[in-house]
Amino acid sequence: MIARRALPLLLALLASACGSGPSAPSAAATITLGPTGISPKDVRIRAWNFVTFVNNDTRTHTMVSDPVDLHTQCPAINRIGVLQPGESRETSTLSLAGVCGFHDHGSPSDAAFQGRIIVE
Repeated sequence: MIARRALPLLLALLASACGSGPSAPSAAATITLGPTGISPKDVRIRAWNFVTFVNNDTRTHTMVSDPVDLHTQCPAINRIGVLQPGESRETSTLSLAGVCGFHDHGSPSDAAFQGRIIVE
């Protein structure tokens, strides 16, 4: 009988945990570029949304889609392009589910300026 009374509480806890956890996709996300790299490295969004990149660094960054030199994995990211210090820009709509890697074209091997957008 105690288990029967506890079931609604358990279901409520599970339902609230499923929708509010950090891994739940959001409508949109923001990625910040700073002197030590980008934050967060991975964002999760729902399909048909976008990501804003904000350059809080003192130097220019050119954010583009993977793979290096082709930039074809998620062309919507290429809209970011060159970001001067203090600038921000949104990707185009990311409509297809999948993983979109990106990097700073000026420093393509610098892991501090590489990340992923997970579209669900």
